[in-house]
Amino acid sequence: MSSESQPPDLAREAPKDKEYRSPGLRGVKTTTLFRAVNPELFIKPNKGVMAFGLVTVTLCVAYIGYLHAQQENRKDLYEAIDSDGNREMKRKTSKWD
Repeated sequence: MSSESQPPDLAREAPKDKEYRSPGLRGVKTTTLFRAVNPELFIKPNKGVMAFGLVTVTLCVAYIGYLHAQQENRKDLYEAIDSDGNREMKRKTSKWD
């Protein structure tokens, strides 16, 4: 009987609270295919996985930068053969030096 004594306005406000608590696409009715293709829209963020991903991406970028720096250092070197037939690495020099 207590539910009948409530004014109809309170019954209408309850769904608004539920919509406010689950913003985004979590509250929308979608197909299973859409949820399978776009899981990032429905899964709660996991800080441990985010930290692991951030560290991994940072290390990958640092490694690529390291490889680029090594390649830049090798550009200045060339292999020369002296009169005795020995191979040695020499730095390229400018004619202006």
